[in-house]
Amino acid sequence: MSKTLAHDQISAIKLSRVVLPLQHSVSDAKVLTGRQTPLTCVSLLFAEIETLQGYEGVGFSYALRIGGESQYAHARELAPLILGDDPDDISKIWDKLVWAGASVGRSGIAVQAIAAIDIALWDLKAKRASLPLANLIGSHRDSVRCYNSSGGYLQAPIEEVLEKARQSLDRGIQGVKLKVGQPDTLLDFKRVEFLRKELGDAVPIMVDANQQWDRTTALRFGRSVEEFKLVWIEEPLNAYDAEGHAQLAAALDTPIATGEMLSSVHEHQELIDKSSVDILQPDAPRVGGITPFLKLAGQAALAGLGMAPHFVMEIHIHLAACYPTEPWVEHFEWLEPLFIERLQICDGQMLVPGGLGLGFTLSDMMRRWTIDEVSFRLL
Repeated sequence: MSKTLAHDQISAIKLSRVVLPLQHSVSDAKVLTGRQTPLTCVSLLFAEIETLQGYEGVGFSYALRIGGESQYAHARELAPLILGDDPDDISKIWDKLVWAGASVGRSGIAVQAIAAIDIALWDLKAKRASLPLANLIGSHRDSVRCYNSSGGYLQAPIEEVLEKARQSLDRGIQGVKLKVGQPDTLLDFKRVEFLRKELGDAVPIMVDANQQWDRTTALRFGRSVEEFKLVWIEEPLNAYDAEGHAQLAAALDTPIATGEMLSSVHEHQELIDKSSVDILQPDAPRVGGITPFLKLAGQAALAGLGMAPHFVMEIHIHLAACYPTEPWVEHFEWLEPLFIERLQICDGQMLVPGGLGLGFTLSDMMRRWTIDEVSFRLL
């Protein structure tokens, strides 16, 4: 049966590879343990989709350190396959693209390339409906509590971390996250102790070990910081150690959070099934976009888990607003130069944008940092 214009069609897709430089390089525990180098930039894959009826949608994925070029290459192969498709058939398109690349898997770069397209389609669908994305999906709230992460990295002395934490709190951000996971856990303990003493008991503090502890170290450190009433301990173990996380979550009063490094619904489902986490931290661009994110968010909600999506607040503010229990959104200002609009924060809450779709317009700086682009059009 032939399509009619009533269903609209995808008429053009533009992909852009963007490299955004950070003002200052940052180091987490993976750098201090010698597993990675300091982070100096963020690589992004942007997808801009147009339809015959004149609607446009924008989405993006990203990679840290290595992987941006591979995401872009995979997306270039996939994009022409959906020209002429109905842009409202988002789940159908996601399945089509993941099956097209089935020989390279259903996680990692294979789905992260799809994510940029998937997110653009959700942005487009919300614009067609004249709604913010959160309202299209079905929001539970118009603001989400937020915490800052960008000021807590390990290359900064604790006095600098404290000053940035105070600046975040003065901006209206509710909580702050501190990086830990150094080879000497006593140094980590002293940083947590100092920050809690200086900020007081009322300020929400999270810590993030970036997968650098073994089970014994994680348990000992977790017990040592119980007195500080942390909101959570993040990524204490290898991201794929569901059993270890389950043991840790059962042994500690402090909630355990993880999930950001996983790149499929199936991997998150294992954490849920084994009671490995108290707070799930999925990342929409990493798991393949909004379509799979909504699936795993539904499973997390059924399990009664907390939700704190990782990074990309520009996307996750909408998805967090749709979670049934009160979530957290991670504040990173790194990507702000890519967009004209800015997210608003008031009284510890990040406000859901009122614009259509994601509510963001690409900036001139995004175009300036574009190092390659390709376009496909319906003939």
